[in-house]
Amino acid sequence: MRFETRSVHTGVYKDTTFNSVTTPIYPTSTFYFDRIGVHKGYDYTRTGNPTRAALEENLADLEGGAGAVVCATGMAAITTTLHLLQAGDHVITGNDIYGGTYRLFDDLMPRMGIEFSFIDMTDPANTEAALRDNTKMIWIETPSNPLLNIVDIAATCAIAKQRGLLTVCDNTFLTPYCQRPLDLGCDLAVHSTTKYLNGHSDVVGGAVIAKTPEHAERIKYLANGLGTPGSPFDAFLTLRGVKTLGPRMRTHQENAQQLADWLEKHPRVQKTYYPGLESHPQRELIARQHTGHGGMLSFDIDAPAEKLDDFFAALDIFLLAESLGGVESLIEQPWSMSHASMGEQGLKESGITPQTIRVSVGLEHPDDLIEDLERGFKAIG
Repeated sequence: MRFETRSVHTGVYKDTTFNSVTTPIYPTSTFYFDRIGVHKGYDYTRTGNPTRAALEENLADLEGGAGAVVCATGMAAITTTLHLLQAGDHVITGNDIYGGTYRLFDDLMPRMGIEFSFIDMTDPANTEAALRDNTKMIWIETPSNPLLNIVDIAATCAIAKQRGLLTVCDNTFLTPYCQRPLDLGCDLAVHSTTKYLNGHSDVVGGAVIAKTPEHAERIKYLANGLGTPGSPFDAFLTLRGVKTLGPRMRTHQENAQQLADWLEKHPRVQKTYYPGLESHPQRELIARQHTGHGGMLSFDIDAPAEKLDDFFAALDIFLLAESLGGVESLIEQPWSMSHASMGEQGLKESGITPQTIRVSVGLEHPDDLIEDLERGFKAIG
């Protein structure tokens, strides 16, 4: 079956009593046993829940994995994955990753004795140069958030395989509709299901999809022990959202392409970041690695930072908000919002400036979105 068909039908039909065409919500916290040691597959919802299991089946299929674990948030999914490591281990990652991930890697996990190197991962040679004797994991975020830099997944995984290292790819921006990291050699794919997979800005969740049954079982064990699995209600909503992932992603990227083309030529834009642009310096890699370009773009506005309030205030359609991947268009300044936790030095090293604007392009008509941004540009003179 093709992607759209699998999105709609995989993991859905679990009701044999009434033949519901949607997956039932099982809100129960606990399940009773028939007798000691005998139950119908579930005993406690933190450990396993039928609604959550349905979503896990769906996501594993879409990513091409052997199994998945659905977590309470995207950060819960990342934190669970990092517990594959132990004190003394070293991780290589990008210097331009999501601010919440950066904070976890730069501040919280080092307290547990795990070391991190933040590098420019667009050149695999930099990754190879950062290897240490205690390196155990390479963490890939591609396209990067918010500058849309592309990491060569296959080349990075080849480096890792030579050393027996784990590879993890945050696939939140593109989803399996546009990119399949496991097919390119990754051991694990991570998502904030809050974003495109759910797609309606009404759920907070995360997921880890494993290439092998062994990694899937280990992640499931860790999530249960850490208490990070997601709720049945959020799993139900996300499974509903995934059904329209294909058509939503097509519209997101069609709209994003039109906006990126327009922004690239705008006199008040210094630089536009979008994988679908002919000017993107990694066009050849993008053609090999992506089946689509996604709905995220960024641009550097040609205006002083103190003018940004006027720019945002003039917008009628774009909402000044963090997060991304919903049906509505969002806009933000990463410097002070989504990536503020990186600190000024981390932001500068990543290439993010106060003039960098990140856009989550929604499903509205692209002409309306362009007209709305033009109102913002006019407001800054």
